[in-house]
Amino acid sequence: MKKVPFEELSSRMGRFYAIMDKHNPDWEIAVVFSKINLYYFTGTMPEGMLIIPRGGEPVLWARRDFGRAQDESLFPLINPMNSFKDAAATFSSIPDTVYIEMEHVPLAFYKRFQRHFPFKDVKPLDRQISTLRSVKSPYEIGIMESCGNIHRRILEECVPNILEEGISEAEFATRLYSTMVREGHHGVARFGMLDTEMLLGHICFGESSIYPTSFNGPGGGYGMSPAVPLLGSRERRLAMGDLVFIDIACGLDGYHTDKTVTYMFGSSLSDEVIEQHKKCVDIQDKMADMLRPGAIPAQIYREILDGLDSTFKQNFMGFGKRRVKFLGHGIGLHVDEMPVIAEGFNEPLAEGMVLALEPKKGIKGVGMVGIENTFKVTRGGGQCITGNNPGMMPLY
Repeated sequence: MKKVPFEELSSRMGRFYAIMDKHNPDWEIAVVFSKINLYYFTGTMPEGMLIIPRGGEPVLWARRDFGRAQDESLFPLINPMNSFKDAAATFSSIPDTVYIEMEHVPLAFYKRFQRHFPFKDVKPLDRQISTLRSVKSPYEIGIMESCGNIHRRILEECVPNILEEGISEAEFATRLYSTMVREGHHGVARFGMLDTEMLLGHICFGESSIYPTSFNGPGGGYGMSPAVPLLGSRERRLAMGDLVFIDIACGLDGYHTDKTVTYMFGSSLSDEVIEQHKKCVDIQDKMADMLRPGAIPAQIYREILDGLDSTFKQNFMGFGKRRVKFLGHGIGLHVDEMPVIAEGFNEPLAEGMVLALEPKKGIKGVGMVGIENTFKVTRGGGQCITGNNPGMMPLY
């Protein structure tokens, strides 16, 4: 069983204390509930909570399953818990204010917790943890580089062998998923945004890739039905001359990479379409060169957009009225992490951050062209960890 090293867990907790002391100097206690953050801090993801007191030792309280948490984790202090009451009994007094993940904890859940921990005030912990998680350690980057190699192999080497005329998006998605798991993918794609579930990503033939969805990304998709809008369609089948658009995450040991590859099936697309695609690739490469410590994400965003002519901006990063206002995003235990290449993100990049860059453009009658790859921030610019194929791979 692969365990998160004790030194890694200790470093994360030490940096958490430093961030809290710097930005919230009066803090007394923080409590972590979400399973992804529990995994980040403890190396296991039970049903339970992690209590982090300012003046004492952090304790992981595990309800289901305490025994498994002990087996999986090198976290130094793990206690069993049947209810919040068990943990509350160890406190002689309760601080007035608690910091929790307000983006993840439902109000009803918090009220049940508050019956045993009668805090008078609650403050958000999300930004502090997001900032902490945005800078990856060598251990984390090593996992993500291995994941990137798997991702590259799947999209650049495996996909051409499983696409065939007449296959539906849904059937292709099942073959792709099976291939991904066989190659090493951990089986899920995790997002931090509320109510977002995705097994794979956008698996689209032709104009399916510009059909609107609720997902906050430039691509789209017909989906299975109104109840399952983010999986391939059973009805849309691959035809000669189709553009194939595959935008999927791949995961390994909890960490993700993000990558988009386009294919031309059966025949080449027009020179104009290929030129639009190549411009997206050029934008990716220009942004990648800017991914250096000290660079400001909002400035990267503005510089790229200011350099585009008005014609190309039409349907850039989406299609029609459905367009997103970012060019890239951090990635790690969630596919959508900080920082974001967008307005409002003015904290400088740091070495160790990992971002997915995804310049894309919708084209009527064709679909979504463009590219996405995952890059780590280095002093020499962004270093791609998911391969360098420019896309528009010919399959004919």
